[in-house]
Parts: sequence; C-alpha cells; structure tokens
Amino acid sequence: MTTSALAAVLEIKDGPFEFRDIEIEDPRPDEVLVRIVAAGICATDAHVRAQRMATPLPVVLGHEGAGVVERVGAAVTTVGPGDHVVLSYHSCGHCKPCLSSHAAYCDNVWAANFAGARLDGSNGLHVARGPEPHGHFFGQSSFSSYALTHQRNTIKVPRDLPLEVMAPLGCGVQTGAGAVLEALAVPVGASFAVFGVGAVGLAAVMAAHVAGATTIVAVDVDAGRLQLARELGATHCVDPGRVEDLTGALRAIDERGLEYILDTSGRKENLDAGVGALAPMGRFGFVAFHEGAGAVIDAGRLTLGRSLQGIIQGDAVSPLLINEIAQLYRAGRFPIDRLLSFYDFADINTAFEDAGSGRVTKAILRFASAG
Repeated sequence: MTTSALAAVLEIKDGPFEFRDIEIEDPRPDEVLVRIVAAGICATDAHVRAQRMATPLPVVLGHEGAGVVERVGAAVTTVGPGDHVVLSYHSCGHCKPCLSSHAAYCDNVWAANFAGARLDGSNGLHVARGPEPHGHFFGQSSFSSYALTHQRNTIKVPRDLPLEVMAPLGCGVQTGAGAVLEALAVPVGASFAVFGVGAVGLAAVMAAHVAGATTIVAVDVDAGRLQLARELGATHCVDPGRVEDLTGALRAIDERGLEYILDTSGRKENLDAGVGALAPMGRFGFVAFHEGAGAVIDAGRLTLGRSLQGIIQGDAVSPLLINEIAQLYRAGRFPIDRLLSFYDFADINTAFEDAGSGRVTKAILRFASAG
C-alpha cells in the first residue's frame, strides 16, 4: 500500500520547483507517515537548490515540516495517529554523539540528512513515470503533502498551538535558540551579541532575553530587522555599514568585551570583528561558516582563554528544546509568529524568491490540507 501525495520537486540546479504526483511507501516499523500542514523555508534548502551542498537531484526538499500523524510503524511508541508533530533533523541513533545526547553531531549526519535516501540507501518515494525524486531529506522531505519520517525526528507538540507557527522550530528557530540556551549556555547576567538577525539570529535574541542576558547586541545592516530585534529583547543595535570599526563599536558597548558572540551570517569579516570584541574567556559560536568561506583567525588572538565553537542545530535534543520553546511561545515569551510570512504551497517559488531577497524574514508554506 502507498499514499498519494503532491510534492514540489527540484529537478535541476537553480531551477524552479515543479509539482509532481508521487507515491509514498507505508511506514516501516520505525517510521511515521505525516500529513503536512506547514513547512518552513530555510537557507539550507536554498544551498541545496544552488548545489552548494551536493544532495542528488531530482529531490524533494523541506526540513521544517509540521503536521498531523497519519500512520505509524509497528515499533513506534513516541507518537500516534492524530498527534500534532514538528519534524526536525535526522540521526542514526547509535553512534557516540547520538548516545551522548548530541545527535546533531551524528557520525552519519550526511547520510541521515543530505543523501536523499534512508540510511540503508533505499528511497520510499516513487513516481509512475520519469526519474524518481530522491527523498528523506533531513529524514522528512516536507515540501510534500505527506512526508515519511522517522520516530527519532518526529516531535510531538501540544495540539492547541498552531502548526504553521511551530514549523520553523524544527531547524532555524531551534538552531538560534539552541545555540544560546544549549551550545553556548549563556547564563543570567551575561553579555551577548549576534551577527545577523534573520530568523536564526532573531531566535537567538529571544533566547538570550529568556536566558536573562543583560546586554544583548544585534548586528545587521537591515534597519527593519534591527528594529524587530530591539522589540524582541536586544538592548543595543549596531549597523556595520554605519561604523568604521565594528570591533570598536562593540567594545564601546562593553569595554572589557562581550562574553558570548554568535555568528549566523557566514561572513568572514565577522569572525575577525567578533574575536576582537571578545572578553577574556569569551566564546564565539558560529552556525554558517562553511569550508572555503575564508574565515581564518590567528590562534594567538585566542590566548586569553577565548574559544571558537562550531554549532549544528543548536546542539539541541529536539524533543526537549522544541517543546520548551513551544511552552515559551504559549506564555508570550518567545513570539515566533513575529518572524513569519505565509504562502500557499502552490506559491513555493515566490516564497523562495522573497526569502532569498530578504523581503521576508521567515517564509512558511501552508498546505491546502491544513485543518
């Protein structure tokens, strides 16, 4: 038995998403079939579209899905039919990072999330004619009316919260919030700055505010996003285009330097400026530097106990952090909805254009089957 679905398929590098009818296999014992209600668009989807990440084409992308469980495999115990769920990153579940609650650094992270197949190499997506699209992107491929997921990356969330708002918790919001609350573990009273206040950076601002940081600096060239950052908890805003010396501008806020800095921009200039603005024993975390980005620092500048830390998915244990943020949203302390712009699934190409141009902070696709 299979389930019919409508999927947005990326056929060629930098090409448009084409809608295709697909058939999805029944869940295996450890899998879950989810009716997708909403899916966020993330920079990683855009990177694959441009083939900066070598996921094979054609492929069904999407890795910030949210929906309702349709069916579960015989061994699934964490969710059941009718449950509302958020879909997050996938992992193997048996390597040392997975077993030590750091599944974001899974030894099999590429195969689990980017290979376009299950970990055993099989593909649960099929078509009647033409080349079969690769699936299982981040263990979900949620740019589809139904997604075949794994119990490890299918997170039950409260039914009273809107799934279209919960969707970006699976990656972007989890990355920003987790970087602050988990990976860097910013404490009460700390000083913190974030370079880039897109969706990930704004999630970091909200998390720093929740954590009780007393100095929260937002750094960006977009005046509108800086204003939103201030409304969400930033105490200071800096536009690098309006200062001659970014390090100096940050040290003018805190003379001894900032204790925690997070870069979400991937701009190599921010590594130099950020390390220069670190306090003794300060920590610089980054989520967007890639090999070949040219982000290089003289190790001598780290002598005073300063450190650099690469961060994936906020080093989050997804079932815990996603539900923590959900509860904070319910309490009015983490207003995710202020970041979001909504599009019909049929308008996915427009949504990508708007997200890529910066016209919207976070694009969310809504599916006609929602309800």
